[in-house]
Amino acid sequence: MMPLLQIEATINSSGAITAVTGISFDIGLRLLINLISVFVLIRGIYFKTYGRKDLFFTFFSFNIIIFFISFLLNKVDLSIGTAFGLFAVFSMLRYRTEDISIKDMSYLFLVIAIGLISAVTIIKGSAGCFEYCFLAGINAIVLFMAFILESNSISKKESSQIIVYDSLEFIKPEKKAELFQDIKNKTGISVHKVSIQKINLTKGSSELKIFYYES
Repeated sequence: MMPLLQIEATINSSGAITAVTGISFDIGLRLLINLISVFVLIRGIYFKTYGRKDLFFTFFSFNIIIFFISFLLNKVDLSIGTAFGLFAVFSMLRYRTEDISIKDMSYLFLVIAIGLISAVTIIKGSAGCFEYCFLAGINAIVLFMAFILESNSISKKESSQIIVYDSLEFIKPEKKAELFQDIKNKTGISVHKVSIQKINLTKGSSELKIFYYES
């Protein structure tokens, strides 16, 4: 007969393998749902709207880092020191807000939120299949809302850019209408708001930030 200690070791080993297999399947499926969601958000909505690829690495790397840290903190028993260490490392991440627009910061928040939701969403007492379907549904709702808000279905999309204007005559407050018309004649853009950034009295020019609605 097999010794009692050997039987217990076999049972413990089998249980550990089953636990590792279950965690591997869970993290794999959650990661797949997460990556599909982020790909649709960044490639299907963000890139289609703004045509920029320079922040792809930032968006995907932040999402994956948040996903794994959140999953690790949620699934694995960590010591207090380790948990505080991870928190300290994560708190060191900094972004210079003057180099990234509000829109880009909003998308950065979305990819972080999707990573967090994908990693920690658990429905108590539910079967695995329902839990993953619910997770995919939550991400789909986030993507749908982002798509609707980026479209012209709710409101017109406002854009802005900075131009160098070669005259100081029309930047006077009482000549606002003439300024808008002159900018339209020179650029073909119908502006609805103008903000003066800089005035160069030596060159007789100014730097204006113009706001307009995209058609």
